[in-house]
Amino acid sequence: MNAVTPVAETADLVARRPAGQSLEAPFYTGEEFFGLDIEAIFAGHWLFVAAEAEVSEPGDYVTVTLGPYSVIVVRDDEEDVRAFHNVCRHRGARILNEERGSVGNIVCGYHHWTYGVDGRLLHAESQAPGFDPKCFGLRSVHVRTVAGLVYICLADEPPADFDEIITRVEPYLAPHNLAKAKVAAQTDLIENGNWKLTMENNRECYHCVGHPELQACYFPIYGYQEQDIPPALRPAYERYLRADADARETYESLGLPYTAIEELDTRPTGFRIQREALDGAGESYTPDGTAACKRLLAEFPTARLGRLSFHTQPNAWFHLMADHAITFSAIPLAPGRTLVRTTWLVHADAVEGVDYDLETLTKVWKATNDQDAVFVARAHQGVSSPAYLPGPYSPTEQQVEAFVNWYITRLKTHLERQR
Repeated sequence: MNAVTPVAETADLVARRPAGQSLEAPFYTGEEFFGLDIEAIFAGHWLFVAAEAEVSEPGDYVTVTLGPYSVIVVRDDEEDVRAFHNVCRHRGARILNEERGSVGNIVCGYHHWTYGVDGRLLHAESQAPGFDPKCFGLRSVHVRTVAGLVYICLADEPPADFDEIITRVEPYLAPHNLAKAKVAAQTDLIENGNWKLTMENNRECYHCVGHPELQACYFPIYGYQEQDIPPALRPAYERYLRADADARETYESLGLPYTAIEELDTRPTGFRIQREALDGAGESYTPDGTAACKRLLAEFPTARLGRLSFHTQPNAWFHLMADHAITFSAIPLAPGRTLVRTTWLVHADAVEGVDYDLETLTKVWKATNDQDAVFVARAHQGVSSPAYLPGPYSPTEQQVEAFVNWYITRLKTHLERQR
């Protein structure tokens, strides 16, 4: 009989993970690792949860579920974005049960304790003399807005590097005016695979031959060094060089920062940001690369700005173009189930059917998401097999290695604190 405890086995798997290889099967399939991921990763780091456009008016809210946690993100009467644990201070009932909506006050449906959208307890019937409502407001969750993107952190002491990251990325993001955008569409897709497989798939384009809609407007050379580009991709690479030179000239003339900042596995809040050219017309993620929305997000003099790509560990990525922006987040539901939420943002005054066609706006990434869901499900089926052994990452998958290295480092830090 194996005398090693599950906790010790988990720590041993974390400690012995070799660089440059995929993780061992329990990281993807084990219930113990799913619980550890919620505790160490999702409850301990800054997470993107919504665009500000999803809570555009006072009283607008969204709820976010992360394992056993439920969080209310709401805009208060002063128009600030707040976040609270979705737990009544009376006897702990879940307060808001819908994914989104709008409220005047936050009312628990059990005993009708009533809270303001600033979290203050406003009404609690039949309490004993001396009851002080100031002591029973909703418990706050750390929240920050980043140029129109809402992040929360469940930890008592969030990673302290986030303020520095905001300072560095906001000059890239702010010109797109996301804080004043509106939601054109949002989809929720359940992928039948572990959340880490979702993120690994997202961090490489080794598989992008399986995305024909995406390849029509995106250069499929992501992750390749010039000397390693295969002959089949040389024409795309030559187009990229020409488009990149034109794009850099445009960015510099408009004062738009574009150089890559990549610190994916060297800090608690890993991130990457870069502005670069798109293929086709070079304007947007559409079948021919032309702008999907006539009303641009901001007063840009041209729609041909390519894409601003932004990524934050552990679970979010973004594409910002001149005409629209797309946010993505991956939320673990179970060891083999992951929610991928995609949101398309356009100018607040853009009119569907006049300024944009919804099918054209969403076609590329709806198709790509569906294809990725198939790939992730196949990957999860494979790592669940007794025959699975970790395999080597390709040189083009360096961002996958960076993600996994960040993840392992965060687990090690968490486990060391538990000793």
